[in-house]
Amino acid sequence: MIRVLLVDDQPLIRSGFRALLDLEDDIEVVAEAADGAEGVALAKEHLPDVALVDIQMPVVDGIEATRRIVADPDLAGVHVVILTNYSFDEYVFHALRAGAAGFLVKDVMPEDFLHSVRVAARGDALLAPSITRKLINRYVAQPLPADTGAGLSELTGREREAVVLVAQGLSNDEIADRMVISPLTAKTHVNRAMTKLRARDRAQLVIHAYESGLVTAVRPDRTS
Repeated sequence: MIRVLLVDDQPLIRSGFRALLDLEDDIEVVAEAADGAEGVALAKEHLPDVALVDIQMPVVDGIEATRRIVADPDLAGVHVVILTNYSFDEYVFHALRAGAAGFLVKDVMPEDFLHSVRVAARGDALLAPSITRKLINRYVAQPLPADTGAGLSELTGREREAVVLVAQGLSNDEIADRMVISPLTAKTHVNRAMTKLRARDRAQLVIHAYESGLVTAVRPDRTS
């Protein structure tokens, strides 16, 4: 049973998502919260598998709520999925930096919403290649942090290769095809890299790949 926490300041949004989730035999909504502070408290109380968190809320917003959940060792099994009205914006970027496993646009189709909850519950990030490209573009516009390269020495050559492919937006099956290995082996390489780099999920792995310099975004020619 996948345990879900709903965190949104709009009751109508919460009730709509709950109605969808309650129809599924393998999903249970364990609690609802109207702001981020209440959401963090309920996460500690119920230990859900997935926390669906609105990005803009009163008292404590979704970014800070995500940061608090990620920072709490007792909540290591909680996968935060950000809910937003927009396909990608600065708030979403900061939420991913804070540790969110991914994000969903609120007008998502019901079947895609349910699939995404199951994907998040098993620890996979909700990052389509198009979103990965937007993350890359965001890094093109800013300098790398001072700790570039931290943790890379722990990776094997194959793990580095897998991380590079994750940063390109490839799934485990696509990584397996590219590296000519089985999907299980590809997943093992990715999981070991996440462990060594202390990344909670693939979203964090993508961010680390660019911040560490393992993958370099091509900067646009501003003279053209």
